[in-house]
Amino acid sequence: MKKKFKLEDLDCAHCAAKMEEAIKKIDGVNDAAVNFLAQKMTIDADDERFDAIMEEVKAVCAKVEPDCKILM
Repeated sequence: MKKKFKLEDLDCAHCAAKMEEAIKKIDGVNDAAVNFLAQKMTIDADDERFDAIMEEVKAVCAKVEPDCKILM
């Protein structure tokens, strides 16, 4: 399943790259893209575990950029 999310308060391109790299390492994630300029994130992950994977994505994003919010 592939879904797009709007990001809020993502402050720098370097943080976006770090988030993308960390998200791609999560088990069940097929692909991920974090676009700093558009303030958007695309996640392609297993359908059955998508909600659990998104919880891990939120945790990873909070570590890298604590102010960033993922709008669902």
